[in-house]
Amino acid sequence: MMILKRRRLVRGGAVLAVLSLTGWGVLTALSSPGESNAAAASTVWADEFDGPAGSAPDSKKWRSEVKGDGFGNNELQYYTGSTDNIALDGQGNLVITAKKGNPSGLQCWNGPCQYTSGKLTTASTFTRTYGHFEARIKIPRGQGIWPAFWMLGNDIGSAGWPKSGEIDIMENVGKEPGKVHGSLHGPGYSGGNPLTGTYTLPQGKALADDFHVYSVDWSPGLVVWKIDGTEYSRKTTADAGSNKWVFDHPFFMMLNLAVGGNWPGSPDASTTFPQRMVIDYVRVTDATQGGSNGGSQTPSPTVPSDAKAVRGLDGKCLDVNAAETANGTKIQVYGCNGTPAQKWSSAAHRSLRALDKCLDVKAGGTADGTAIQLYECNGTPAQEWVLSNAGDLVNPQADKCLDIKDRKSADRTPVQLWTCKGTTNQKWKVSAS
Repeated sequence: MMILKRRRLVRGGAVLAVLSLTGWGVLTALSSPGESNAAAASTVWADEFDGPAGSAPDSKKWRSEVKGDGFGNNELQYYTGSTDNIALDGQGNLVITAKKGNPSGLQCWNGPCQYTSGKLTTASTFTRTYGHFEARIKIPRGQGIWPAFWMLGNDIGSAGWPKSGEIDIMENVGKEPGKVHGSLHGPGYSGGNPLTGTYTLPQGKALADDFHVYSVDWSPGLVVWKIDGTEYSRKTTADAGSNKWVFDHPFFMMLNLAVGGNWPGSPDASTTFPQRMVIDYVRVTDATQGGSNGGSQTPSPTVPSDAKAVRGLDGKCLDVNAAETANGTKIQVYGCNGTPAQKWSSAAHRSLRALDKCLDVKAGGTADGTAIQLYECNGTPAQEWVLSNAGDLVNPQADKCLDIKDRKSADRTPVQLWTCKGTTNQKWKVSAS
């Protein structure tokens, strides 16, 4: 049984554990049980696409891009501003329709256009730095079909691409019916070599079979991609390496349905037309925790002034997976990025808190391998933690240590409860960032 040094201080009827050798001070303000200082995330921009069938989208929010120059990708469509290609359906949806044919004799980069479609942008109506961006979309299907929900830096006209930056919230190419791509393009990581991640639906399902919520949480130095609230990728400044991170200024949003191009290839005999991209809504909230699951909004977390990073093996940070606040969210190690998901504070009942919830041993277990999770603070022994002089973060009830599974420091490696061995994957220290 190791000896754990700590001193206890009583203030306002609450007991705080001040952990030795951590540099954490006593919290300057305490909340009563059940009380939260968090403010609700607010919607800063939204379009629910309510309006009569056949009407154009709100011109105060969206503008059509009209041209057919291939867009640097040898795409085959001509984007029109016509309600034949971009219109509300009268049921609360926007529909972008790709059609085969060219009744107006439009000219594209390669001669007479073969297809028409639509592209909308907020470049002249709305830009934003950071926040939660999401859309609920039922994408089309077929070889050569390429729907996208994405953003470009508002300095595209002066800086050019890719120095302006590009955030692809959702891309799909028809030859991969179950796979969504989320990417960043910037100087040194663009075109066919972006910072990217993908998610494939299970059991061979196609994205076009139903609506899905596609989103990013964008904060300083971090972009997180989700589908239906499930994180599938995150990129930080570290992923850009020696290249410049260009995601620290306003961006505008775009919705489009491309046909053909270097990546998806051309339509073939199996591709049917028309194809429709149906958008239920687009919403932007001011907090990266808001609206990640079907548009429901959750509180923005409180980050106490004394909150600090907890670093483990290879300097990786103790991290709340995807910055989710649901009870049972996995706790893991991840490259340190300074986000609220990695800011921990010492609080009442010797608890460690992030995102307004507590570091918790699942089901109060004491066995080796018991999972560690985020959970509503309840003052139970499963949420008590003490940092020893040796750097062991111990749950006194189990007399066991916070342990990085399999002694691996790869991003998203979970932490668990384990008999204290004094190994490097059980050593932790507190730092300001």
